[in-house]
Amino acid sequence: MAKKDVENIEIEVEEKSPGFFKKILYLFLIPLMFTIAILLIVATFTNTNVFQMAKNATDSIPFLSSKEEEIEENSSLSDEKVVQLQAEIQEKEAEITQLQTKIDAAATEKDELLVEQERLLFEIEKLKRDQQATQKEFGEILSTFEKMSAKTAAPILVQMSDTEALRILSNMKPDTLSAIFTKMSPADAARYTELLAQQ
Repeated sequence: MAKKDVENIEIEVEEKSPGFFKKILYLFLIPLMFTIAILLIVATFTNTNVFQMAKNATDSIPFLSSKEEEIEENSSLSDEKVVQLQAEIQEKEAEITQLQTKIDAAATEKDELLVEQERLLFEIEKLKRDQQATQKEFGEILSTFEKMSAKTAAPILVQMSDTEALRILSNMKPDTLSAIFTKMSPADAARYTELLAQQ
């Protein structure tokens, strides 16, 4: 039984011994935190800004202060680049707006030109129909004059305007034309012959 009590005591002793982390906490961290707290309280009563002192100390370290200056320079360069890029964006947006206005104006002009083209095509078709009708009518008038006797046709042609008479005379067959000239007065025949020669 005594042996059992000794074993129980050894087990209890092993269970009660603190672990590695507990030892570090008890021996190092708690005293360190207590010391820092006391130093901060003392600094507060003496009106010493510990954080400003720490900043000054880090500024005096050569390689740390240059990095801060580089960071400040990089941030100022970045700010300048941002401003420059924003200016470029505004310029590009203005160009886009200007080009869009030109495109819209060109589209409107194109639509107007298409409407004008349609109108002109319609007018051309109308003129072609009118011309065909006029040619048909002229053909009928010409065939009527060719069917007439020279004695009847000659006085009618003399009474017409020179332009209309020349148009009819220039499209007649040479036999019919010579027959009509023989029935005209010599002065009228000479005048019409001269006008026909000038065409």
